[in-house]
Amino acid sequence: MKAILISKGDQSYDAKIRDMPEADLPEGNVNIKIDFSTLNYKDSLAISGKSPVVRNFPMIPGIDFSGTVETSTHPEYKSGDKVILNGWGVGEVHWGGLAQKARVNGDWLIPLPDAFTPRQAMAIGTAGYTAMLCVLALEHNGVTPDMGEIIVTGASGGVGSIAISILAKLGFTVVASTGSPDEQAEYLKFLGAHEIIDRQTLSEPGRVLGKERWAGAVDAVGSHTLANICATMKYGGVVTACGLAQGFDLPATVMPFILRGVTLQGIDSVNCPKKNRIEAWTRLGQDLNPDHIDKMVTEISLNEAIEVASQQLEGKIQGRVVVDVNR
Repeated sequence: MKAILISKGDQSYDAKIRDMPEADLPEGNVNIKIDFSTLNYKDSLAISGKSPVVRNFPMIPGIDFSGTVETSTHPEYKSGDKVILNGWGVGEVHWGGLAQKARVNGDWLIPLPDAFTPRQAMAIGTAGYTAMLCVLALEHNGVTPDMGEIIVTGASGGVGSIAISILAKLGFTVVASTGSPDEQAEYLKFLGAHEIIDRQTLSEPGRVLGKERWAGAVDAVGSHTLANICATMKYGGVVTACGLAQGFDLPATVMPFILRGVTLQGIDSVNCPKKNRIEAWTRLGQDLNPDHIDKMVTEISLNEAIEVASQQLEGKIQGRVVVDVNR
């Protein structure tokens, strides 16, 4: 099988395409022929070594895949079943999806939703599934379209793109924050953004409390951006935090929470319970505009993934990257 393999030595960190025997695959009770994987921001960090994403070496990266069960001793899956996997430490501590084969614990899988092809499922991937978890958290905390604007940061990335599409379809007024407002304007408005702002307006140190504006937020950036969003939430507003593209720090105060009743809801996609995953994927089938999927996707081969990972970290990739591991 062909795979990206990351190796680490005392003074080296190396990611290369390799031909590997299937017998090297780690323990698991389901063997899968992978159809498609994705290149998420976390995968690009893993490939580059710029962040300690990978915790076991050698490692095949790739936190997502869709594929077909070849053999299984798990009671829920049999040969020929179409499945998807997101998270569970795959690509970090257990060999992941940027390969042509995988062997995993069947408890980590869910059936491929009827609404999607394997390629479409990976066009959505962990980014889209995370975006849907954010939207569900806003709903569960009582945020409705009539309450005001929703700010989405990292808007042209995978999470941001899909969050905008979903929120707009649900009737929310979405403001998109991006580092390339002029270049991305057409794309973000196509997805449903009502207004586009430059990320610089949120990314610098700000006031403890600012003018109330946002009813809700989907933040994939963290650091000063997240702090400024919290400081400008409306009374009772809800912020969902799912990323750290700017940084993992949070230079904020308690003031928005104790004076305006703001809720900061963390979103974890890695260890999310299976029932929540299925709810998110079911809602994606209902609430994600299918016309938007192809617009937000770039498809590459496995051989191109290492180079594209560098481009993604430099902010040069729009939307989602689907990896056809078999070409």
